[in-house]
Parts: sequence; C-alpha cells; structure tokens
Amino acid sequence: MMIHPMNAQMKHILALTRAGSLSDATALIQRTLSATNFVKAEPSLMPARPVDLRKEMSALPKSQAIVRKGKRNGPRDGAAQGMKRHCYDAARGSLDYLLYVPAQVDGPLPLVIMLHGCTQSADDFARGTHMNEIGKEFGLIVAYPEQRQSANAQKCWNWFRPGDQKKGAGEPEMIAGITREIMANCDVDSSRVYIAGLSAGGAAAAIMAASYPELYTAVGIHSGLACGSARDLPSALAAMRGQRKSRPVSASPYIPVITFHGDRDSTVHPANSEQIHADCASSPDLASLERRVEQGVSSAGRRYRKTSLVNSDCRSLAENWEIVGAGHAWSGGSPAGSYTDASGPDASREMARFFLQHRKCR
Repeated sequence: MMIHPMNAQMKHILALTRAGSLSDATALIQRTLSATNFVKAEPSLMPARPVDLRKEMSALPKSQAIVRKGKRNGPRDGAAQGMKRHCYDAARGSLDYLLYVPAQVDGPLPLVIMLHGCTQSADDFARGTHMNEIGKEFGLIVAYPEQRQSANAQKCWNWFRPGDQKKGAGEPEMIAGITREIMANCDVDSSRVYIAGLSAGGAAAAIMAASYPELYTAVGIHSGLACGSARDLPSALAAMRGQRKSRPVSASPYIPVITFHGDRDSTVHPANSEQIHADCASSPDLASLERRVEQGVSSAGRRYRKTSLVNSDCRSLAENWEIVGAGHAWSGGSPAGSYTDASGPDASREMARFFLQHRKCR
C-alpha cells in the first residue's frame, strides 16, 4: 500500500520540532515535499488517517499541571531584579548575560553561573529560580548567560552537538569566557565558582563541569542529563527518554554534583539524574564516603527523597534529590518565572548550601 512521503516522515519532523531544531524540521519538510516518488510502507506503520499537523503539534507532551508559566512582567533587561545586562564579545561571536551583584557585601564573593532551559530568557530564569534573593542572603554574585535564538530556535543550549560539548569550542568556550570576564571585572573568589542549570541548561552545566574542572568548583543539574549523553539529535531524544546509548564524559578531577529531578518528568526522564550519579560512582573521591538517604516533605507538602555521599567532615560530595509527583520544573521556584513548581523543596537554596561547602585549593 502506498503512502505520501510526508506521512512517513511526520514522526521525524515532530521530533525535530520538539528538540527546537526548527530549521532542520523545515529542511526535512522541504525535502519531503520535493520528492516525486511515493514509498511503500508496512501496514502496521501506516497512519490510520491523514496526519493533521496542527492537531499533532497540539498533542505534543505538555508539562504537568504543577508547572507554572510566569507572566514575565517587568523590564526585560533585569533592572527590576537589581541586574545589569552585559554582552560578552569573542572571536566566535557574542552572548548576552544578566549579572546580579549583592550590594553592601564585602568580597571576594562566590560566583554562580545559571543556565536557563529551552524557551526561557535570562530574566525569566532569574525570576523563576529566585536565585538573586538567595544571592542577597548568602552573598553570591549570580550570572545568567542567555542563549541566542539564532543559535537555537527554542533558545535551548545545544548540549547534544559534538561541537558544543568540549573545552575551547562552541558554547562551552563562550560560557567559560563569560565566567572569566566576570571574575576579571568583579571581586570574585576564584576558589568558589559554581555552575547550575535547568533541562538543556542542566545538560550544558554538566558539560561545563566536565570540560572546565579547573574553573568550576561544583555543579547543580536540575532535570538535566550527563555530559556526553548524546552526539546528535536522535541520540538526544533517546537520552531524554532515559535510553542513553553513548558513553558519558566525567570530570577529572571529580567535581561535586547536586541534582534535582521530578519523578513524573515526561520531558527528561528521571533516570538521567540517576545515571549522572552512577557515572560518578567510579571516582576514587567517592569510594570511602558514607551513603545517607533522607525522606522528607517540603513546607508546601511535596515529598522528596535525598541521597547523599558524605565524607568524614560531614560535607556532601554528591546529592540526588528525587521530587515525588513533580514534573519538568524548577523545584521550589517562583510562579513569576516559567517551568517552576513552588510546592517542592527549594532547589536554589539547597544548591547554594551544597555549593558553599566546597572550595578549590589554589
């Protein structure tokens, strides 16, 4: 039986769209429409009816009801949150970032780099994570690099592309450049520089920790994936479903890691956070640590399970927070930003606590 090539390619077109690769999806549509031959399909692979693109797109998985989309009111330049917009210029291009520096706090101060998720802006991510409030309380400089829409249609960090997965190349080089620029221009404690991110930003944070262990002291990965989880779009989609096939890349020396993941995340499977910690388990730095498991309930009633690896000084070198009933959202975040779950334990506060346990020996 014969079907039109567009029907045969629809699942691939939708997969590209989900991943934010709209240019690739458009190219595939154009190639398919230009085809002159029909293809033969097995009966079991045939659609029962013509594909309605609008209906199929509306049926794409949505985040759970607990995920709140913020109104994103206020100035886009972050001025309302006490931030200033900067532009990092390099030979490879430029990236904007928002920078928060707490007032009336003596330095040198720790620095936290925050990488947003797909469709988010730096300002939106700052609002949703309320990390500036944490920065004010703990005395942290906080920076929010912002992906260019020209680099990814959905403003995702391109964590699945080989050219954006290694030191001295692509997006990692740009993010490291922003980090160093802030360290040069602000009173930063170079032994306490941390990086964190959500979803694609979490995957990018994992890449940064693995690629620049001399620069970053600890990493926070929320609803993300390990460095090296994918090498192209098909393997990225498989990894997001928890079916990673590629071999991960771990930091050497070991970089302390804290992860958060909702156990009902249908965008990035929670198995990815488990894999991050499984990948780290082979590190000699973790061999003699005590494993502690704690179950608790947030102030808003959200249950969680926290697994820690603790040394003799009671410092945790790895923490995995499993949030019961949560979807693809920043735990304990503010509804003023997108993709947040206000009912969960406060991921921003817990990341700051975890980070400040660790200082590099210079």
